[in-house]
Amino acid sequence: MSFSARVIEWQRGHGRHALPWQNTRDPYRVWLSEIMLQQTQVATVLGYYERFLGRFPDVQALAAASIDDVFALWSGLGYYSRARNLHRCAQAVVAEHAGAFPRSSAALAELPGIGRSTAAAIAAFCFGERVAILDGNVKRVLTRVLAFDDDLAAQASERRLWEEATRLLPASGIEAYTQGLMDLGATVCLARSPHCLLCPVRVDCVAARDSTQERYPVKTRKLKRGRREHVWLWLQWRDELWLAQRPDSGVWAGLWSLPEFESDAAFEAASREWPGEGEALASFTHVLTHLDWTLHPLRWRLPDRTSAARIQAITDGLATGGWFGLDEALAMGLPAPLRKLLVSSRPGLHEDAS
Repeated sequence: MSFSARVIEWQRGHGRHALPWQNTRDPYRVWLSEIMLQQTQVATVLGYYERFLGRFPDVQALAAASIDDVFALWSGLGYYSRARNLHRCAQAVVAEHAGAFPRSSAALAELPGIGRSTAAAIAAFCFGERVAILDGNVKRVLTRVLAFDDDLAAQASERRLWEEATRLLPASGIEAYTQGLMDLGATVCLARSPHCLLCPVRVDCVAARDSTQERYPVKTRKLKRGRREHVWLWLQWRDELWLAQRPDSGVWAGLWSLPEFESDAAFEAASREWPGEGEALASFTHVLTHLDWTLHPLRWRLPDRTSAARIQAITDGLATGGWFGLDEALAMGLPAPLRKLLVSSRPGLHEDAS
């Protein structure tokens, strides 16, 4: 039995079959799941996927939505550039393809935010195209099976692995094969402590034979982690707080967040003449893929009687934004740590600072 035949047989008998984006040829649903699952675990995606479809049941509804509505539903899922590209892609499908996703992986890969592997998954599952995928899980499976020790940090090495992945494709049964590779990587061929005794392709796997699973995949380029530290200002006036929309690029691109100050001294200089009082909240470090970001939240309550002119003068010195009530803010696209902060401090939001 060939490698691909083993994968197909195992998937049909032991693979995953009950995920909400399976058993469908609707490219909108498959595309949405593929984007959400990038660098995010299935258990986390399930709730987001259901809520997203409830609000945007098809590509037309998503294309017609505002980016703020999209961010609001994506909030907490992370990697927010995915949400922006999701919205851009939906608009492109509607504007350029009359609301129908292209049927080939090559055409799908031309759309915003759809890379080669995602395009292949959509084309295989929805249109039966015989094409290879190569997401992170599948790279791990194939590099171990083949003992593929070329450095995937090099584009030439990645091209060779694509060639190997294409060579292994079955003549038929592409849907079960594609899903089977995904399932193997997600449930059996784990990055740490793989379940090799349960693996249907262990007889083909050079790494299992040689007990060298931990060597693969080879990728030497390491992402250099950065550090950042800011005072995070929760400015409160009456029953509202000031939120600013972040730039279209960078961390939390396009989300609504609290104004930031580079240091305590910078905040003290800006707030020296402000009425009211500040309250330091618990500091924390938010861990991102490439960055450890230490935030020092500080809630400053402006007295209710503060004049509109004085309020305007204060907010003119902050990032452009607006005043929002708590419920209104929680319905917006917020970074996960800000949403957690607002919810955990909810009782204090309505305290009078007169």
